[in-house]
Amino acid sequence: MLQGSEVETQRDDTHEDRRPPHAVVGSHRIEEEMFGQAFDKNIVRRIWGFVRPYRTNLIVSVGAMLILTGTQLLVPLIIRFAIDHGMQPGSGDRSALLGAACAFLFTISINFGASCTQEIMVYKMAEKVLFDIRRATFGHLQDVALSFMDKTEVGRLMSRLQGDVNSMQEFLETSVFCLGDIILVFGIVFVMLWLDVRLGILTFSLVPVLLIVRIFWLPRARGAFMAANEANSVSNGALAEAIHGVRAVQSLDRQQVNLTLYDDKARANLKTNLAAAKYGQIMVPIVDSLTGVAMAVVIVVGGSMVMSDRIDVGVMVAFLFYIQRFFDPIRSLTLQYSIMQRAMASGKRLTDVLDVKIEVQDKPNATVLSPEMDGSIEFRNVTFGYDPKHPVLKNVSFRVNPGETVALVGPTGSGKSSAMALVHRFYDVQEGQVLVGGYDVRDLTQKSLGGQIAMVLQEPFLFTGTVFENIRYHKAEATREEVIEAAMAVGAHSFIVRLAGGYDADLCEGGGNLSLGQRQLISFARALVANTKILVLDEATANIDSYTEMLIQKAMVRLLEGRTGLVIAHRLATVRGADRLIVLQNGKVAESGKHDQLIEMGGLYSKLYRLNHASFDDTPDEQLDTSEAAGYRSEARSSEEPAHWCKRFAER
Repeated sequence: MLQGSEVETQRDDTHEDRRPPHAVVGSHRIEEEMFGQAFDKNIVRRIWGFVRPYRTNLIVSVGAMLILTGTQLLVPLIIRFAIDHGMQPGSGDRSALLGAACAFLFTISINFGASCTQEIMVYKMAEKVLFDIRRATFGHLQDVALSFMDKTEVGRLMSRLQGDVNSMQEFLETSVFCLGDIILVFGIVFVMLWLDVRLGILTFSLVPVLLIVRIFWLPRARGAFMAANEANSVSNGALAEAIHGVRAVQSLDRQQVNLTLYDDKARANLKTNLAAAKYGQIMVPIVDSLTGVAMAVVIVVGGSMVMSDRIDVGVMVAFLFYIQRFFDPIRSLTLQYSIMQRAMASGKRLTDVLDVKIEVQDKPNATVLSPEMDGSIEFRNVTFGYDPKHPVLKNVSFRVNPGETVALVGPTGSGKSSAMALVHRFYDVQEGQVLVGGYDVRDLTQKSLGGQIAMVLQEPFLFTGTVFENIRYHKAEATREEVIEAAMAVGAHSFIVRLAGGYDADLCEGGGNLSLGQRQLISFARALVANTKILVLDEATANIDSYTEMLIQKAMVRLLEGRTGLVIAHRLATVRGADRLIVLQNGKVAESGKHDQLIEMGGLYSKLYRLNHASFDDTPDEQLDTSEAAGYRSEARSSEEPAHWCKRFAER
């Protein structure tokens, strides 16, 4: 099978068709188990938990299936009766034929009703179960800790939410039919042996041939199905990557190279799917051939038995009908075996997602944080790491007083964004305490804590919907007047009204039809509408032009009025007007104080500022390392009345 991992060959026909050595596009291999056990009682037990609420539908569908199977077994017997009792030579009595015709019509009507009932009930049950599985999985993923998301590939997670759920749908829809096929096979065996044991045993002598074929067919078919699934995943992954990165592809002029590389993956997908289709369909002619052989045996042997008056003609005709029905469910069961294997593997992956431990959750007696709390933030000897063995923050302590604006600055990787995440309790600390409003965040309900903290991130995410819906995303009950007032306050109103539809303008996924600065202004308006006591700004002015930064800084003035602000930034000019600056380095507090005080102290902040660096990221590592030797500097004190950051921005 073509893996499409590395392409080292070069074609000699045209220059455009040549590929750079080791050039790749998309992922190479999806390490996911496609087939599990045919029956896993633990998985079935978990699935039954979703099916149980709809067991009435299941019972009705099974009852309809039993009736349907009974009618399928009854039709050949009615035909046998009509032949043996209504087609006697010289008999003028038509009552047997009339009775058989009435019985046939009645049976067909029951068959139709049972079949419709079974189909409707099975599909209704399957769709409801799938709805509950999707809802449970989505709801669970909303609550799991961000640490799980940090180490989980989004593509693989989406595969579980979509592909595996579809496999479960296929299993749920065919499970009742599979049970019906099993009952039908045993029913046919019983009726054929009841009609004539010798002819029945002779017919069943061909079954071992089918079993032998299945023994050789199943492992090869399984390998072909697995290869097709893997090639399809790789091909889709490359396609998704190319679509998401189309701007980079076009800017780097990689279209032809990527097309050639994708052609390899698409051809591998074609080749494996053709092989899978071959193995999937090869059972059809095999079963048809065995059916023909069995019918020929019955006609030859059964015909001689009719000629010798050992069986009636109707019995032989009934045998022919039963033979046609006998091999079809066996073929279906063979194919459904693979469906059950895929379903067990998919069920295992889905239950693994549902079993992900929710690490951050409310205590049984958690306190509801009152909107009247003072808005203070305090870190007490906090040690935290995404991997506990490698802490990002090391024994960090500081306090943000009510209404105060404090800026966290420092090099990349110093722990600024991690500190922000701990305030909202996206993660739990390993040591120490994070307090909001005087309460340990672990003692508060997450809903009440989130209701008092608004966050503006470096790359704001806007959801598909209107501008109005995005601005009131944190506070769904906000009125249009409140939304417009917030947008005007942060300077977003002017560009919003110029959009086609204004506040009702539809936004693309992620707000792709807006500039980064416009998306940021909308996120500021969203934070203002939330009307929280605490505002966290994480690199809110990064990656934008100077004019937009000026608009955003004006919006920050409005946002921080009367609120406790925790600002994270790399640009020193952005935070120089804060009430206080805390400099983090290597997960520790290096120094703390107002801008002027830190300049006078001559520490790390002063050195960077005097070197005229616009950002900590502009500073060579050796300069940061030498400045670290100064250690932690106590917060500077001054008799000078501290000016509020908003006032400084207003003066600028």
